[in-house]
Amino acid sequence: MDFVNSPESEKDKPMGKLNLPQGKKIAVNLGVDFDAQALWLGGLNRPTPSFMSRGEFCAAVGVPRILDLFKRTGIKSTFFTPAHTIDTFPETSKRICDEGHEIGHHGYYHENPTLISRETEKRLMDLAFKTYQSVLGLRPVGYRSPYWDYSESTLDLIEEAGFKYDSSLMARDLVPYRPQRWQVRWEKGNVAGAASKVLEIPVSWYLDDFPPLAYTGANETMGDTETVLRRWKDIFDYCYSNQPNGIYVMALHPQIIGQAHHIIMLGRLIEYFKSHEGVWFATCEAIAACWEDDDEDRRLMALPDARGVEPMPADYNWPRRHA
Repeated sequence: MDFVNSPESEKDKPMGKLNLPQGKKIAVNLGVDFDAQALWLGGLNRPTPSFMSRGEFCAAVGVPRILDLFKRTGIKSTFFTPAHTIDTFPETSKRICDEGHEIGHHGYYHENPTLISRETEKRLMDLAFKTYQSVLGLRPVGYRSPYWDYSESTLDLIEEAGFKYDSSLMARDLVPYRPQRWQVRWEKGNVAGAASKVLEIPVSWYLDDFPPLAYTGANETMGDTETVLRRWKDIFDYCYSNQPNGIYVMALHPQIIGQAHHIIMLGRLIEYFKSHEGVWFATCEAIAACWEDDDEDRRLMALPDARGVEPMPADYNWPRRHA
């Protein structure tokens, strides 16, 4: 593939708009990643009894606490759930659906797409679809990469699968957008390729409970809840005051947020949100249904294809991938 210059006109353009329901000012998705034991398998390769017990806590304690809290506060949300979790804990998974929440595709065993072939990635995506259908009687319309990262094939596969939206990337923080492919170059600027017809509902590590609150054995964050709560409130405040028709999308893990002291913090956060007028607690599917493309979206979707990564310069002694 030839490498070409990227015009300045393709950069920093606004995209589309979110048409929230009448009277609503901000969409809040208290998204849940119901990873259970799969997190410790595909995510961290720790299939030992201790880590499996933490996954069991996720299903046996964490999810019921979250569902009870959501029921008390009248919240509907999206549970991004690996199919391995559904096969292992089908009754808990069915309760999520019975209580009106959305199930999102989250891989089969929380696999890392960047470490597997296209064929394996598609096989696991399809294997998960079979479980969603056979156990829950549904086909998810949204996808969240288990690793919040893509292989070179992931965007192609989620387009081919017919997903309405993805929630894995970070090119925006408080608004949806159409994700673009990029041709990565080392000694020239990167080239923007065509935007996808799949809508991106972006994620943020700052709105994820795992980095500041979890213990993995490799680090000891387990941070102070007041500090985390202040961060989450600050991000909400900025969005509420500065981003018209904005979105606030969390990634909560039941084995983390479901801990006693953390679920109290989540309850306080919900109370804070509810003290503001015009807050719409919504599933990612409902948020995606409010999106309207504009001329810039259509222009970006019509760009020529550009993708791939140039070979690293021979005189640059750095591993191709690093932790």
